[in-house]
Amino acid sequence: MRRYLKNIVELNDNPKSRYFAYFIQILIFVSIVSFSVETIPDLSSSTRSILRVIEVFCVVVFTVEYLLRIYVSDRKLRFIFSFYGLIDFLAILPFYLALGIDLRSLRALRFLRLFRLLKLMRYNRAINHFTRAIATAKEEIVLFLIVTLILIYISAVGIYYFENEAQPEHFASVFDSLWWSIITLTTVGYGDVYPVTVGGRVFTFFILMIGLGIVAIPTGIISSALTKSVDKNEEG
Repeated sequence: MRRYLKNIVELNDNPKSRYFAYFIQILIFVSIVSFSVETIPDLSSSTRSILRVIEVFCVVVFTVEYLLRIYVSDRKLRFIFSFYGLIDFLAILPFYLALGIDLRSLRALRFLRLFRLLKLMRYNRAINHFTRAIATAKEEIVLFLIVTLILIYISAVGIYYFENEAQPEHFASVFDSLWWSIITLTTVGYGDVYPVTVGGRVFTFFILMIGLGIVAIPTGIISSALTKSVDKNEEG
C-alpha cells in the first residue's frame, strides 16, 4: 500500500501520478482565486458561504496530501523540515490556527495562504531549475548580500555627513539616511529624499554607479547557475 501510494503522491512517470499532480495544481489555483475574491467588499452571505466551502475542501485535500507525503517518505523527519515539507505545512496552517478564533484579529495569518502558490514549484521543471541554481550559487549570493548590506550602511553614513546640516529633517541620523541609501543603491529613486549639497550630489553619483552593479551582479550569478543546472539535467 505504501509503495502504491508513493507512486501516486510523488511525481512519477505514470498516469495516476500525473492526474494527482494536475488535481493538486488546479486546487491551488482555485484556492488562490477564492482568497482573492474574499477581499472584495460587500460580498453576499451566500457568496461567502460558497467561498468557505471551497476553502474547507481545499484544506482537507491539502492536509490529506501532506499526511500522505509524510507516510510515503523514506525519511519522514527530513521531509517535514525540508523546503517542500514546510511549504505544505504553512499552506494549511492558517486554517487550523483560525479555528475558533476570529480571523479579523489574525488577519496576518491569512497571508500565509499565499504559500500555496509555492506548492506549484514541486510540479514545475523550470522552477526546479531555478531552485537548484539558487542552491548552487548560494555562497556567492550570501557573499553578495553581505557586501550589499555593508555598502548600504557606508552610503548611509556618507550621505549623513554631507547632508545632515543642509537637510536635518531628512538626514537627522544614520538611521534616517538608510532609507535614502536603500532606494539609491537599488536605483529606484522615489525623489522624496535627495541631496542638495555639491558634495552630496557627487557622492550620490558614485553610489548610483555602484547601484547599477548591485542590480546586475546577482542576475549574472543566477543566470550562470541556471545554465549549469540545465546542462547537468540534459547530461543526466
